[in-house]
Amino acid sequence: MNSFSRASTLCLIALLLVSGCADEAQQAATPPAASEAHDDDHGPAADHADDAGADDEHDDHGDAAPRWDAASLAAAGIRIAPLQRQALSESLRAPGEVVDNAYGTTLITPRVEALVVKRHAKLGDEVLAGAPLATLSSVEVAGAQAALRLAEQEWSRVLALGREAVSGRRYSEAQIAAEQARATAKAYGLSAHQRGLADGEFTLNAPHAGRITQDAFVIGERIEPGDTLFRLVDESVVWVDAKLPAEQAHRIAVGTPAEVVLGDVRLVGTVMQRAHHTSETTRSARVRLEVPNEGDRLHGGDFVEVHLQAGDAGPATLALPTAALVQLEGDTVAFRQDADGDIDAVAVRTGAVIGDQTVILEGLSEGDRVVVEGAYVLKAQQLKSQLGEGHAH
Repeated sequence: MNSFSRASTLCLIALLLVSGCADEAQQAATPPAASEAHDDDHGPAADHADDAGADDEHDDHGDAAPRWDAASLAAAGIRIAPLQRQALSESLRAPGEVVDNAYGTTLITPRVEALVVKRHAKLGDEVLAGAPLATLSSVEVAGAQAALRLAEQEWSRVLALGREAVSGRRYSEAQIAAEQARATAKAYGLSAHQRGLADGEFTLNAPHAGRITQDAFVIGERIEPGDTLFRLVDESVVWVDAKLPAEQAHRIAVGTPAEVVLGDVRLVGTVMQRAHHTSETTRSARVRLEVPNEGDRLHGGDFVEVHLQAGDAGPATLALPTAALVQLEGDTVAFRQDADGDIDAVAVRTGAVIGDQTVILEGLSEGDRVVVEGAYVLKAQQLKSQLGEGHAH
């Protein structure tokens, strides 16, 4: 090999060595963690940052309960009041019938067998106390009148003679005979004037003011003792019999005011009696009202509607409006406001429902501030929050 060829070969080897050293130097200058750092752009640190961002976004649409101020409560129709004990009552409606006031009703009857001679009143008439109703004639009455006249005359003579002129026996007999004759005439119902006659006629008079509601006889009819000629009813006060289920009737207290409705007529009465017997057929019980009949609006046989107040027949108890209780997740709950103004759902145990109130047995205490109106607004808000949670997760 000549000198030129040897020199060329040495130069080529030198160039190859320089090129290899440059590559190693570039690799040495590049940090080993660079590619790892590039790979870590999607590693745990990046994942953590993404989670943090997601959490921030979740907090922005969280399910925290809304804050209710006075204005928002009023706008939503929500009313809050302290829970208090109360004597519960329930408004009841029942069918009723007007009946005659038995305490103001009189049957006009003769006390002896008699014949109707004259009528002075007729069915439907309103009469005053002492007014003549009918005139009758009786043989027995004629005998009683005659006996009274004779006894009165004899007694008058004895009194005129004096005790000194007559024996003690005659004096006593005359006195006793006169008293017996008066008693007989009185028992027949004869007035003082009628006792002085001897024609056998006597008149039946109205013992009190009222209306004639029964009149079932004719002139010339023979009437037996005890047969009713007239039924005289004082309609200034009437009775109304209301029929209710036994369990409701037992909660009506005597003396409770009540309202009687007949068309556009409304009258106020008072519960005077409560039957202690339940009908075997209807299973209802009677509650009787005494009603002042202003304007003569009510009459026996009228069908009316009766509005009554039924108490719980027990001590005052904790109760909420039934509309203030809602169902959440299978529980009956009420909404209570705490000292900070937050409103929370509280599970309660309830008792009887009386009218529009429900007895609270457990879960709340007297004095708790509870929602009494607008509970369904809060329920809807809570359900909305729960749905938001489910969507977020």
